[in-house]
Amino acid sequence: MEDSRIEECEHDNSNTQEDAQVEESEQNNKDMEVAPALISVHPTQNSVAVAVGSDLRVFDLLDNCAVTLVDESGGASHNDSIRCIKYGTNGKLFVSAGDDKLVKVWSTDCWRCISTVISEKRVSAVAISNDGLHVCFADKFGVVWVVDLPGFDGTEAPLNKKAAPLLAHYCSIITSLEFSPDGRFIVSADRDFKIRVTVFPTKPLNGAHEIQSFCLGHTEFVSCLAFISAPDSPQGFLVSGGGDSTVRMWDIISGTLLDTCEVGAKVELIESDATEANCLTITDICTIPDCNLIAVAIQSLRGIMLLTCDLPSRTLSVTKVVSITGENFVPTSLGSSISGGLLWMVTGASKLRGSDISSLSRVKAVSGFNKSSPGAPEQEPVVLIDTEIPGGAKLLEKLQGSMSIDEKVFLAAADAVKTAMCNLLIKKQYTDEKREFRKRTRNDKKNTQ
Repeated sequence: MEDSRIEECEHDNSNTQEDAQVEESEQNNKDMEVAPALISVHPTQNSVAVAVGSDLRVFDLLDNCAVTLVDESGGASHNDSIRCIKYGTNGKLFVSAGDDKLVKVWSTDCWRCISTVISEKRVSAVAISNDGLHVCFADKFGVVWVVDLPGFDGTEAPLNKKAAPLLAHYCSIITSLEFSPDGRFIVSADRDFKIRVTVFPTKPLNGAHEIQSFCLGHTEFVSCLAFISAPDSPQGFLVSGGGDSTVRMWDIISGTLLDTCEVGAKVELIESDATEANCLTITDICTIPDCNLIAVAIQSLRGIMLLTCDLPSRTLSVTKVVSITGENFVPTSLGSSISGGLLWMVTGASKLRGSDISSLSRVKAVSGFNKSSPGAPEQEPVVLIDTEIPGGAKLLEKLQGSMSIDEKVFLAAADAVKTAMCNLLIKKQYTDEKREFRKRTRNDKKNTQ
């Protein structure tokens, strides 16, 4: 009997040590979690915003000056990595959110925080309704929440609004949220290969219960969504990219897959180091207004791939690869506006292991997307040199934090982002014991102020 008690005690101690090791390992991984740099452009190119780590940087292109953010909640606007930033359709609102579980709504007239929403869990995607009256955000447990913002013009006192659940993907990380061009639908994509099209209700705080369709066809996680406007289709056509190295085009009314473009195969012909599947993940896609072009950022590609969408035939095709020569520039995020004829790109990351730099970013712009006048020669996309970018050195100093950074650091950042995306979006397999331990020690109910 005594031996049995000793053996049981030793077994309990062994489990305790194992649990402690697992907890320490998971904490270390969390501390080293890399956040990619993000970029978003005002719809009429009045300003450009970059987020890297917890730092939100904005440059006013109209007044050619850096923007000072006003947040009366005190302290830093965000205290952990920002994972999503987005302008509203009319450009009056801007939203930032991320790992600190804070959703910040900004008035772009004065760049003042007009509302702070506290999420129960870390935020993975945001969207603003086309009328600017609702902000939606998604968390890492698959729930999309909605907040109403009626009548905000930036002059009222900031409010701590409470969010209501809108819809759910049931424990699957939501990676992207987009409203259709006509505002009738909200589209959500997740880690489990699904794209859900939901009718956005007239009373969103009561929940969105009408599912229009599911767009199913990706064989790996869906990482990004965008819409192409079409004259004969008010809701537009959806394009998506993901871990299966494809860009897909959808009819969201029926959920029909219209076309698939295998961009990974094209990259392998260009980049000799694109040998691993996770190097071909599509990190972002961006539609360029008025020219039916789609810009695609791919993890191993030093530049961007341009696809053409043929609306009459509902097909996608690779048009051109715009390479960025002489630099280790692998875009992590893309942005464009309805005016200006520029595609904006950013690369970089925060929390780089072994680097003295806590966060870094590098901004570039590609021109050549303005419509040519009849008879004029066709424009070719060109990567602008730093002095040709709107805002010039002042913009780059604000959005990058520095004018010059070692190229090797950016190469390390690109590799770190690849690993981080795989860790985030590829499902982990846990033993029963580890799963039970994670349930006992989870802290997602704790709110960060």
